[in-house]
This record gives sequence, structure tokens and C-alpha cells, in this order.
Amino acid sequence: MKDHPADAAPTRLVRMDILGATLRVCVDDLDASAAFYERLTGTAALRFERGGVRVAAVGCFLLMSGPPAELEVLRKVAATIAVPDVDEALKTLTELGADVLAGPVPTPVGRNLVVRHPDGAVYEYADRRGR
Repeated sequence: MKDHPADAAPTRLVRMDILGATLRVCVDDLDASAAFYERLTGTAALRFERGGVRVAAVGCFLLMSGPPAELEVLRKVAATIAVPDVDEALKTLTELGADVLAGPVPTPVGRNLVVRHPDGAVYEYADRRGR
């Protein structure tokens, strides 16, 4: 009798709790862009600076402005995915074969890490645990 895929052991499903995703937008004029997105979403921008890059978080948008070399790196990250706990996300992601590119590291509101999924897509995972 030949092996049949239906006879194979079932794959263990792993579920990550994803709270939401943030769209990353690199902009030339952060103030003008933030004003537009504040009007669009009806949400005030949360502003901060990190590594020479000025950032405004407005609703589901993360606006970034800064030196071209820094923005070139940031453009490689497809989106920011909110999770309850970066450490738990790290465990799940590595079990599933993702490569950690950076982190976990502290952020102004919690912690983050950057990973490359097996398909090559790069994502930032962030929590708001304020560690």
C-alpha cells in the first residue's frame, strides 16, 4: 500500500493573537502628511522620534520621515503587526520558520521585533506592554 497524504500525521496548527496591523508610509513632509491623516481618520497623531526618523502614528497609519538611507531600510518592512506580547510572537514565529532580523527591543510604548517570514516578506511585530 502506497503512502497517501491523507495518511500523514496532521500538521499542528499554531494561532497567533493578532490585534491589528499598521500601514507604514514614508513621507517627505511629516507635518503636512500628519495633518491630512488626522483629518482623514479623525484621530490625533502620536509623535515620536527614533534613530533620526520622525514618526507620527495616526489611526492605522505609521508615517515616517527622515534621512533617505534610514527610510530605505524602513520601506523594506511591509507592515507593523500589533500583538499582545512580543515574546510570545517571537516564540511562535521562530517555531514556524521565520528569521529574526532585529529585536526584541524596547520602543516608546512597548517592545518590537522585525522578522522575515519564510516567503521573504518582512514585518515588524509590536506590543504595548511598556516593559
